[in-house]
Amino acid sequence: MKKLLRRIKILLQRILKRFASNSQQPSPLINSNSRPRPLETSIPSVSRRWESGLVLVCSQCTNEQSGSTASEDLENWLKSRLKFEGLWGDFRVVSTSCLGVCPRIGVTVVLVSNGSYGNSPCLIVNPRSDRELLYSYIKQNKG
Repeated sequence: MKKLLRRIKILLQRILKRFASNSQQPSPLINSNSRPRPLETSIPSVSRRWESGLVLVCSQCTNEQSGSTASEDLENWLKSRLKFEGLWGDFRVVSTSCLGVCPRIGVTVVLVSNGSYGNSPCLIVNPRSDRELLYSYIKQNKG
């Protein structure tokens, strides 16, 4: 019985030793300096289709109006207006999911321009009465 316990103990020690040596091997994505290595494939980039900026319209700011949401109405109006005035290539209007502002009344709009450097204005817009004001604000940011 003592021999059997000794053999089990030796076997367990070998198993633990192997397990410990395997867990200390470096990950294939990390080099010896503990910095991540670049992945074998790169992420492709494309040229953007706007010159001056993006207008992000929160699609979750929903004020139900005649079967469509206020954010959809505002987004469609802005797209039409930009196309009509020939500014569609300069700006793009994009619908986003929740931006985390969640106003009680109005739609959250973020203007991301090339010169904003992370300081993009976040606006609460009344989708009916503030349309023209928002549009003039967008045009001012044309760079």
